[in-house]
Amino acid sequence: MISETTTDEHGESSIKPAPPASSDVGNDADGDANIVADPASLLPDLPVVPRKNATLIGGRIEKLDRVRDQLTIGLFGGGKMKVLFDPRTHVYLKGADGSAADLHEGERVYLDTILDGSTVFARSIRVKRESNLGESQGVVLRYRADRGELTLRDAISPSPIRIRLNASTQFTKDGRSVSADSFSDGCLIGVRFDSQPGSDVAREISILAVPGARYTFAGQIAHLDLSSGLLVLNSSTDRKTYEIRLDPSSSRFGQDENLQVGATVTVVANFEGSRYVARNVTVISPAK
Repeated sequence: MISETTTDEHGESSIKPAPPASSDVGNDADGDANIVADPASLLPDLPVVPRKNATLIGGRIEKLDRVRDQLTIGLFGGGKMKVLFDPRTHVYLKGADGSAADLHEGERVYLDTILDGSTVFARSIRVKRESNLGESQGVVLRYRADRGELTLRDAISPSPIRIRLNASTQFTKDGRSVSADSFSDGCLIGVRFDSQPGSDVAREISILAVPGARYTFAGQIAHLDLSSGLLVLNSSTDRKTYEIRLDPSSSRFGQDENLQVGATVTVVANFEGSRYVARNVTVISPAK
């Protein structure tokens, strides 16, 4: 009940009950009480997602923060990346529309990402669950041509993966068909395989990098950590994401103040062991 304060002739105040509301006002209040507002309608509309070319990244959800709407992704090629999402992000589960509630730690996902300022934003997230067709990327630990078998170290698998090859397995490099002799131990490959009881049979093997070879990358920096020596590049050539290692002991990579997230760069790197190691990084245009 609402009260009002009055002051008597001695200047002292007292509290009196307010007069009862009229019946008309009461009826209106009762009517308003039956109206339930959608909390979402009280929030401001989110801005439209910027129209930019998306970059596909894949990995496993290592951490899911639903309070900050943030994912920590363990990337296929090694390393981690923080990615933001919100109600504008489209989530797909088994090819159908899903929601953020379908995201769980430990699941394999593919994300179409864009740079929104200095942050990486997921325009869409595809949750990969059990399927007959699998995909993997990693370094060949051992290739046995006589047995039609290879052992692969996948960055998101706790143990090496063994994959069988047969007469129908296709081999490609730089988009062209090559022979099985074109790759060996230590190569970085991508594999599409059929999951069968007891084994995985490779349908297609793409040779991505050969030990000791030199590669030139061009694109925009999506993530940069000079302390740990990690640069993640969204390639403008093939729209893929690459992790490139910088020598943390070298001061030359920290001397260019334009070397920041969002800058467009070219990187000359060697493939050493299981990773790309930068020999030279040139800033073409600074971050906007």
